[in-house]
Amino acid sequence: MGAGPPETPRRGVAVELQGVRRSYDGFDVLRGVDLSVEAGELLAIVGQSGTGKSVLLRQIIGLERPDGGRIVVGGLELPRYLAMPPEEKPFRIAMVFQSAALLGSLTVAENVSLRLREQRRLPPAEIEEITRRVLRDVELEGTEEKLPSELSGGMRKRVAIARALAIEPELILYDEPTADLDPILTQQIGELIRRIRTTRGSTQIIVTHNLPLARAIADRIAVLAEGRIAECVTPAELAASRHPLTREFLRASALAG
Repeated sequence: MGAGPPETPRRGVAVELQGVRRSYDGFDVLRGVDLSVEAGELLAIVGQSGTGKSVLLRQIIGLERPDGGRIVVGGLELPRYLAMPPEEKPFRIAMVFQSAALLGSLTVAENVSLRLREQRRLPPAEIEEITRRVLRDVELEGTEEKLPSELSGGMRKRVAIARALAIEPELILYDEPTADLDPILTQQIGELIRRIRTTRGSTQIIVTHNLPLARAIADRIAVLAEGRIAECVTPAELAASRHPLTREFLRASALAG
């Protein structure tokens, strides 16, 4: 079942995609994606391998420019938002990469505080306090001086989430946050993401191949198939869906009756 309504006022931003297209070498990956995400919503994007889930995430974060369509975040066209100086941006966007993308030569604390230190807007003592706080939020107190190589896979994922939280983002994007994790660690990361939604109210969009995880934590689940969103429904509605592309995905996930 879904995560339910947040216990605190929502701080997230809405996201709107209209007709988003992206091709590589003449092959259409995204063929007109339409998707609306409410402020403060926890949305999971699922689909079979190779359907373009991570490609879609890269368009939303601005790592790539779509070949067509519109992306609006927090009421701003994405290109306009990306062109703004950091100090003028009215909200912040963070991404948690599948690989965690930690810098091996930096300590945990240095990885978490990297973006804050690059911005040079806060005094060192405040950055240190924020770093300690977000590591406490992901249950990694006492790891500040460790290197990524000294951490387990699950701990590295949580450090990556702490790094995202350090900038107080209104929108957090996750690319396969539980990839390569065992079921217990997957559940822990899922609980952490749900807790972030409850305590911070950030809008969260998760790309995952793990349908049980999506059904456990998401408000709605968007099924990406054949380059478009087949449907975007609640976990309960997904289980009862008669949409042929959704049924095909459910069968492939061994969860259809």
